[in-house]
Amino acid sequence: MKTIKKVIVGRVIGLYLGFFLLALLIVARILQLQIVQGEELRQKSEELMLKYITIEPNRGDIYATGGKRLLATSVPYYEIRMDLKSSAMDVRVFQSGIDSLSLCLARLFHDKSQGAWKRDLTKARENGKRYHLIRRQVSYSQLQELKQFPIFRQGKYKGGLIYIQSNRRVRPHQLLAARTIGSLTKSESGNIVGIEGAYEHYLSGVQGVRLMQKTAGNLWIPLQDANEVDPKNGYDVVTTIDVDIQDVAENALLKQLTRHKAHHGCAVLMEVETGCIRAIANLTVNENGQYSESYNYAIAESTEPGSTFKLAALMAAVEDGHVQAGDTIDTETGSVRYYDKVIRDTRKGGYGRITVDRVFEVSSNVGMAKIIYDSYKGKEEAFVERLYRMHLNEPIGIEIRGEGEPLIRYPGDEYWSGISLPMMSHGYEIQMTPLQVLNLFNTVANNGRMVKPRMVESIQYYGKTIKEFNTEIIDPSICSRQTLDKMQAMLEGVVENGTATNLSNENFKIAGKTGTAQIANEKYGYRIDSKISYQASFAGYFPAENPKYSCIVVVNSPTSDVYYGNLVAGPVFREIANKIYATSIDLQKSLNEAPKKVAGTTFSEKSQVIPPLGRANPHDIIPYSKSGYKKDLEVVLRELNIPHSGEDTEDWVITKKTDEHIHIDPLNIHDNLVPNVKEMGLSDAVYLLENAGLQVITRGRGKVREQSIPPGSRLVKGEKITLTMSFS
Repeated sequence: MKTIKKVIVGRVIGLYLGFFLLALLIVARILQLQIVQGEELRQKSEELMLKYITIEPNRGDIYATGGKRLLATSVPYYEIRMDLKSSAMDVRVFQSGIDSLSLCLARLFHDKSQGAWKRDLTKARENGKRYHLIRRQVSYSQLQELKQFPIFRQGKYKGGLIYIQSNRRVRPHQLLAARTIGSLTKSESGNIVGIEGAYEHYLSGVQGVRLMQKTAGNLWIPLQDANEVDPKNGYDVVTTIDVDIQDVAENALLKQLTRHKAHHGCAVLMEVETGCIRAIANLTVNENGQYSESYNYAIAESTEPGSTFKLAALMAAVEDGHVQAGDTIDTETGSVRYYDKVIRDTRKGGYGRITVDRVFEVSSNVGMAKIIYDSYKGKEEAFVERLYRMHLNEPIGIEIRGEGEPLIRYPGDEYWSGISLPMMSHGYEIQMTPLQVLNLFNTVANNGRMVKPRMVESIQYYGKTIKEFNTEIIDPSICSRQTLDKMQAMLEGVVENGTATNLSNENFKIAGKTGTAQIANEKYGYRIDSKISYQASFAGYFPAENPKYSCIVVVNSPTSDVYYGNLVAGPVFREIANKIYATSIDLQKSLNEAPKKVAGTTFSEKSQVIPPLGRANPHDIIPYSKSGYKKDLEVVLRELNIPHSGEDTEDWVITKKTDEHIHIDPLNIHDNLVPNVKEMGLSDAVYLLENAGLQVITRGRGKVREQSIPPGSRLVKGEKITLTMSFS
């Protein structure tokens, strides 16, 4: 009995001791979790249930000069998903609305039938999908429609609608100045191309931070947190680019490249006084034989410029007092030998003995070689240092990355030889980019004042100017006034009496210099398989008597038999200059002939006073007018005193040119019908169609010639419409 009792007591004591030890272990574990591992575990818990997310700001826009026309902007697009297992979604709501929702989705996206949508969504609900994909790349207008669809209209939780925004960078003018504007890249070095890269700091904005908590439904919701930081949207960049001039430059360049089957080319137009680049076109042929903007040759390609460099060489000789315009040079029979190098003129038999200014006008290689060699033989350093004082060995420092380095060797450098002086005299053994060459011509046009070319006017934030970029002077005077006067006269002589007489016109004077250079291959020299590649160029300014714009055109590797600068590059310069002159009243001088009228406006030699608007007679010139926004049209008609008639009660109008006036009729836009955008400019047409809910695709430039969906057709929002423009 006693033994049994002892056994029972022992077991009870053992049991109590066991529970006591277990309790001690639990307490010890609790203390370990609370004190020793507490902070680490709490951190892990927060990582599982809480997280900070980055809020991306809206990227700033890029505008053309004046800040009115977009060159690049961010358009929001959405990825649409559906939480089909949301605890807040009522079964009856889903069952009663699935048919209608499927019908609406089929009508909006046109990719699946109503039945296919219903089967897809029903199966996803049965499988408990919490993040079921509905559609990617949904536009903002489509999203607004989706929010009103059955089930979705119940909201995020009851309707299961989930949408994730992402921004896509678009250029409203498509390929216009595409390389200069740049693009967004995701490389480790970030955005580096064009203005997008150069002004990344301003455009990108500042990221925000938000604390999110994970809910039981596996959804992340924002928490109110004192540490939350709102994103700051990017600044807008207003460039110096003029869209209309850019369009003219690209079309003129494209025409010549196509005509001469050239590999690539560029054209740059700059404002003389300010250095503002109003147009910069770069086109190269791709593997499909089409031309596109894929490389910024104007800024990045450093090559031997050829005869356009004769301006710098002759300026140096005149400034140093070695020659005068009236001095004579014997060009002999068109060739001269320096050591083992023979320099030739293009004219058979040469030009004989001619004046210095005539050497420049006819672009005599022999004449230039003799001038520079005879002037600087034994004092080569003086010639090179004179070029250095013109800053020709210095990069311009343009905002866009990738500027090509200029190369002007100094005597004693590697590859300097006895033929360096005569070769440099006509643009060989040196390297410069088209923009660097243009800056020299712009400086001569600007009476010796060298300014830095620039591509941006200001930085803005919601319309308010944050920073302005003013004209930066590199050198107030690169040479004497006397030298400038002589060089300006010689540049005019090239067009009036020399190699570029085909560019001369009756309305305004052009000054400039042609260039035709052989292209050197790093491995094979100037000749490959007995063939020589050429670079044709023309650089100059206009109007010569009061320069407003300077311009350079370079065409590389024309494959036709024509490769001279005046015939290949010159016509591009001429077309750009003519278009600018025709559309710039301030450039146009009075005519010596009897007064002529343009739509009720009288111009005479001594007066350009615009008389009160009266009825034009049949001899008046009534200009063509595009259809479009009434208020903009009225401003133009009023400023130019062009008579018009007809109903103009609507905001959007159709115009028709008659012999006596512009006739205006209302466009009559209806909510459910596709508007008529024929004869409109691109910006007006896109504005109307996108506001109607259509996705616009454009082909070409100019005015709208055809639209793929006929005017008056029933409007289906989200449908794509293609606009064929007047210029392909």
